[in-house]
Amino acid sequence: MILLPRPKKIEEKQGSYEYSWKSRIILDEKLRENGMTYAVILRDSLKMNTGIEGAVVKGKNEAGGIYLTIRPDLQAQEYHLRVAADGIVIEGGDGAAVLYGVQTLCQIAGQYGGVLPCVEIEDAPDLLNRGYFFDETRGRVLTLPELKKMVDQISRYKINQLQLYVEHTYLFRNLSEMWRDQTPLTAEEILELDAYCRSRHVELVPAMASFGHLYMLLSTKSFGELCERSDSWKNPFSFNDRMRHHTLNPTDARALALVKDMIAEYGALFSSDQFNICADETFDLGCEKSKETAERIGVSEMYIAFVKELCDFLTDQGKKPMFFGDIISRNPDFIHKLPKNTLCLTWGYAPKQREDECRAMAQAGAVQYLCPGVCGWNRWINMIENSYQNIVRMCGYAQKYHAKGLLNTDWGDFGHVNAPAFSVPGMIYGAAFSWNHDEIGFEEINRQISVVEYGDDTQSLVSLMAQLSAQSLFDWRAAVVYYEKQVLHYDPQDGVLLPETVSRMQDVKETEEKLRGLIRQLKETAVHVETDSRPLIAMLEIAGEAVSIWNHVGAFMYQRSCGVTWEKEEAERLAERLEWWFMAYKKLWRKTSREGDLHHIAEIVFWYADCLREKD
Repeated sequence: MILLPRPKKIEEKQGSYEYSWKSRIILDEKLRENGMTYAVILRDSLKMNTGIEGAVVKGKNEAGGIYLTIRPDLQAQEYHLRVAADGIVIEGGDGAAVLYGVQTLCQIAGQYGGVLPCVEIEDAPDLLNRGYFFDETRGRVLTLPELKKMVDQISRYKINQLQLYVEHTYLFRNLSEMWRDQTPLTAEEILELDAYCRSRHVELVPAMASFGHLYMLLSTKSFGELCERSDSWKNPFSFNDRMRHHTLNPTDARALALVKDMIAEYGALFSSDQFNICADETFDLGCEKSKETAERIGVSEMYIAFVKELCDFLTDQGKKPMFFGDIISRNPDFIHKLPKNTLCLTWGYAPKQREDECRAMAQAGAVQYLCPGVCGWNRWINMIENSYQNIVRMCGYAQKYHAKGLLNTDWGDFGHVNAPAFSVPGMIYGAAFSWNHDEIGFEEINRQISVVEYGDDTQSLVSLMAQLSAQSLFDWRAAVVYYEKQVLHYDPQDGVLLPETVSRMQDVKETEEKLRGLIRQLKETAVHVETDSRPLIAMLEIAGEAVSIWNHVGAFMYQRSCGVTWEKEEAERLAERLEWWFMAYKKLWRKTSREGDLHHIAEIVFWYADCLREKD
């Protein structure tokens, strides 16, 4: 029996429970608001796995029934599940706990169908707050149906918080110049998603750029004057520029007033009493317009004063502020300048992430969430092993430094080119290890995810995904950096233009063979996974093709920079291959996402295709 997250106590018994057309899902009268939601989730799962659709009723337990009830002596989120030959009982300390018991039973049914082995489970989480953070702004804006699917998925693994990060992808009432060329979320969509989340005990928390990363706002003629750097609206679009610049000038009183208005408008849509102002990566602070103030009081003091104003504003509104801790971790004691209800989001995404910032903020008395990542940004397929190492390590720090929760992040950066489906293994790592920190090895948890999430009889799907992601020699970030240097004359911060990984054609060709073998194995796996998971195989084939094509494109650009000329026909074949791939990629994008940054991605893709066709 494979269960994710792994329960704290599980005791398998003799015998089995047989689900039949006579079986009824019984809701105790103590289950008030969302009992029917839990029952429908369970009924639909049992129907999918057995073909039998049982009835849902309300009342007292009965022989042969599946009884859902509240047990007052259990803690919040703590559940007990008992599968016996004469019936099933799920008891929870609150509604969320009952739902978690239901989700565990659904996983059992997914493996055993209508004859469920007798078992007793007692379970509760290590961390009460287990979140998932999705970048809904820098490239990919998921449609409302896809966002609901994401809620269903994170709920399945007992994640109880979702944050959707926006900069310009909410339709703010008085900021039409900011979103006019975008595909933003509307107030009605947020309200509908918030209600959907509440029914599944997922807290939908607003997350909004409020200091740095305000690229689209500060690129407008109406509000560009509020940018720390002058004439920000005059520059052409750049992925690098969007990530590195466009910080508000905090010495301009209009900036604070504008952000407060945005927070008030956006925050009013959410039932959560929390608000994430982000306030991270304020790279330009003190560089130009606020330079005099920075020299007088210091950049750190200027930063914390602005953040304090926003936190005080939220506190006055009855909200608990959150913010990312990359800036304050340099001066941890500054946490005492903020309201006591402020929560610091201490992040780090390296496979061997250091604990210095976590320790420093804990010693300063900060209330923290620790924030690892699913490592998909700037790549066609997530770096799955990196995400595993990072998440396990950060969950360990969360235990060590008594963090209040975990917030697992999925950033978009240069256009969010990776499909959200490729982040699912990383999402499950975060769910598993924030609920139960007992470590499960990389290969073993991949085997378990293959079974539980994808119904994979070969138990190899996630391992193949991880191997596929490791074949990238010229990733999307490298492609963007080289393009923007050549076209926009934008200097990369690290000074690297074309990586050494594409310097040898032999390496590119060997990687091509590995990719072909992995794709073939994935296709052989397709018949062994559940029907709903098979589209993932097609997506992985297209992503594998992307990795292969861009490896060759990188090799072409590297050799060209060295004065080596490709055969004209070979270069044109690669250009055509690139364009055919991108057509398939766009089709997949549009199945789940609005247009977002797709047109900016297209500009870069077609520039490379044109380079391949250049005439002497």
